[in-house]
Amino acid sequence: MKEKLLPKLQSFFDDLDTTKITRDRIKILQFLIDYAKEKWKNDQPLILNFVCTHNSRRSQISQIMAKVASYHYGIETICYSGGTEVTAFHPNAIAAITRTGIEIHALGEVNPIQFVRFSEYHMPLSCFSKTYDDTYNQAKEFAAVMTCAHADENCPVILNAKRIPIRYEDPKRSDGTQEMSTVYDETVKEIAAEMKYVFQMIGNE
Repeated sequence: MKEKLLPKLQSFFDDLDTTKITRDRIKILQFLIDYAKEKWKNDQPLILNFVCTHNSRRSQISQIMAKVASYHYGIETICYSGGTEVTAFHPNAIAAITRTGIEIHALGEVNPIQFVRFSEYHMPLSCFSKTYDDTYNQAKEFAAVMTCAHADENCPVILNAKRIPIRYEDPKRSDGTQEMSTVYDETVKEIAAEMKYVFQMIGNE
């Protein structure tokens, strides 16, 4: 049974076209699908930790969209994110996420906690910048999904984790330009579509 998302988000999610995902990307995503199915087969929890350098854009977007997709398809998944250093959840990424229909409210001023609401029937996520091994990310056995090349190449060892590179281009390149909103929206849409595909395949829909 599919779980309901917030109305605007539901429309955004339903409109995501997974048929446009390239064969090369599908091969990459298959590693995450296989990992999840193996966990299910062995009756083990599916815990994903999305990692990029600053934990400010791609990893946060990926955490949120993975949780949205897994919740929608009724697949119990714990989603975290982290970086190799601490900054803050970037306002441009937050703005792009809210344009999908997700509701985000901040608590605090320096690296605030962002409460991310995607359904009337699920507790909001608490998102903030942190290192991948922060105590908040309590997982002992998890998939470290490497969302950026820099973190993947400069963080050679992540303990207790299955390393799965799923890299995305950094929307930071558009900061301060006229294309900024478009680039961020495209990044959110790309990640959301791929997470939708992943959890469709995990559920064999």
